[in-house]
Amino acid sequence: MIATLHDGPAPDPARRTVVQAHGAGAGKGHSFHAGIAAHLATAGLPVVRFDFPYRTAGRRVPDRMPVLQATLRQVVHDHARGPLVLMGKSMGGRVATMLADELGARACVVFGYPFHPPDEPDKLRTAHLAAMRTPTLVLQGERDEFGTRAEVATYDLSPNVVLQWFPDGDHSLVPRRASGCTAAGHFATACAAALAFARRWMD
Repeated sequence: MIATLHDGPAPDPARRTVVQAHGAGAGKGHSFHAGIAAHLATAGLPVVRFDFPYRTAGRRVPDRMPVLQATLRQVVHDHARGPLVLMGKSMGGRVATMLADELGARACVVFGYPFHPPDEPDKLRTAHLAAMRTPTLVLQGERDEFGTRAEVATYDLSPNVVLQWFPDGDHSLVPRRASGCTAAGHFATACAAALAFARRWMD
């Protein structure tokens, strides 16, 4: 059984569905995911959050990619109704982008894409992004250790993949105090951008 949480109206063919996948270090109930879901639900979008099996089992090490993908497929099959948008943080966003074309998603939104492991810039996770057909918005901190603005500028990405950069943001879009930006400000901007992008492709 896949543990899920539902925010907003019940998924319905007339209302559309957002399926949200968590990152490696935090499950569906983390404040980051709850905040995104609340913002979308307030605007009338049904949101389905879920835990990957390793979180349900209380393990820290993420499942292998085939298990992560199978879990997302199952959640979409069991809970998504109407036009679908996939969203995810880091690892969950990577899984979402890998399946968006296959699942027929209208759009995909990623909060902090893990373009490569920290300190391993040559181990790119971008091959599928070069041919991606689904409109995709990546909300990325400029100093993200998983892919800085300077690094990402050199990657071969599909024209359907759009980057929105957050000044001095880290992997969770959090800036340093000296930057003059705030974590709350960046988070609010990211939520608004995610909602606008989802609506653009769902409506």
